[in-house]
Amino acid sequence: MKSRKAEDLRSLSTQELQGFLKESEDNVTRLRFQLTLGQLQDSSSIKTLRKDIARMKTLLHERTSNAN
Repeated sequence: MKSRKAEDLRSLSTQELQGFLKESEDNVTRLRFQLTLGQLQDSSSIKTLRKDIARMKTLLHERTSNAN
């Protein structure tokens, strides 16, 4: 799984970013479940998704901080 670049995420609107964040959080939950069942082939995809989630949350926080 390829990670998303911060510069690519910055070009998205806040609503799109929140949508990707929700989707990524759901994917992490699904992948953790697959890992527990022994069905996951690439366990590093969880780490990649968690880093993407952190990037998205950081960008959203920056946007809310700048708006105030």
